[in-house]
Amino acid sequence: MSTRVAVIVFPGTNCELDVQHALEQLGGTAELVFHTETSLGGADAVVVPGGFAHGDYLRTGALARFSPVMAAVGEHAAAGGPVVGICNGFQVLTEAGLLPGALQKNAGLKFLCETVECRVDSTHSVLTSGAALGAVLRLPINHFEGNYICDAATLDQLRADDRIVLRYVDNPNGALDDIAGIRNEHGNVVGLMPHPERASDTVLGSADGVVLLQSLLDAATARSAV
Repeated sequence: MSTRVAVIVFPGTNCELDVQHALEQLGGTAELVFHTETSLGGADAVVVPGGFAHGDYLRTGALARFSPVMAAVGEHAAAGGPVVGICNGFQVLTEAGLLPGALQKNAGLKFLCETVECRVDSTHSVLTSGAALGAVLRLPINHFEGNYICDAATLDQLRADDRIVLRYVDNPNGALDDIAGIRNEHGNVVGLMPHPERASDTVLGSADGVVLLQSLLDAATARSAV
């Protein structure tokens, strides 16, 4: 039986089908779960995809954190289950307190839609465990609020605990310490601004995201086998 991944859908989410397609191309089973659900249906992993959850009204991700499904996502994370938030999903995870810090408007106040280079700076996460430390991946970004910020104490903790999983080679949005992605203390919750699902086929320009999505599936499979 293939690994089951719950892909959370909020009003305004627009990358759920991309994530579903990419995961299923790798042999996983991706099931769309609407934000009003209170259960993940026994999924092995969770992806919170990109888009504009609840229209990004009030503050990006601030309304999505109160959706019923987020209680189930939080329980899954607390139990050690793999959770990945991509772009808007990263913003939602910070608002929900599953990851530290916040995302603010890009430096220069411009929406960015381009392919960037990201360096793998930690392999101690469910998203990067199969990648080579120091590898540079070409991944698309598509955001207006991708500028990661946190206080000095949090940044020191992230650095000391090897929790910065991806850094921009050439920082496009002003993110603190070139941060493109971080993990929680245990490495089972990861948030990143670049879109690995949009770099899952050479026809799309890059397949560098495959190693990240495959890492997620492998981590979920290993956990479910215990």
